[in-house]
Amino acid sequence: MRRISKMAIATAATAGALAITTPATASAARIPFQIQPASYGNPNGSFDVPPIRCAVEPDHRRGTVMVTGTDRGRWGCLPYARVWWMNRSTGRSGVAKLSSGLNGVPAQAVLRTGRGELFIRLDAWGSSTVTPGFTTLRV
Repeated sequence: MRRISKMAIATAATAGALAITTPATASAARIPFQIQPASYGNPNGSFDVPPIRCAVEPDHRRGTVMVTGTDRGRWGCLPYARVWWMNRSTGRSGVAKLSSGLNGVPAQAVLRTGRGELFIRLDAWGSSTVTPGFTTLRV
């Protein structure tokens, strides 16, 4: 009978746990964020806060992610919003800011995260009525 070391058992247990908790590779073109744009969590917005519809578009080949809107023409996300990201596989992290959304170009930010498991958080710039949105994905 073959003996299995404690290290091999621990490695197998860790791999099994990671397989359960790791998010699946995104197959959709856009992955929406969960953002509550107004008081009381009204997803359709309110008088003082429009609806917020942000999403992530991963590019698996290049190890980049674009944060943009889910509405027609990539509109719907917050201009000047801050995006914090962390690649849990490599330990890299960074901060970016979405563009202004002016001159017919929707608000967006391209994150060069590298391949791996990402955690992305989006905060409204200077707004106390919008809760942060977050998502996890594998690039």
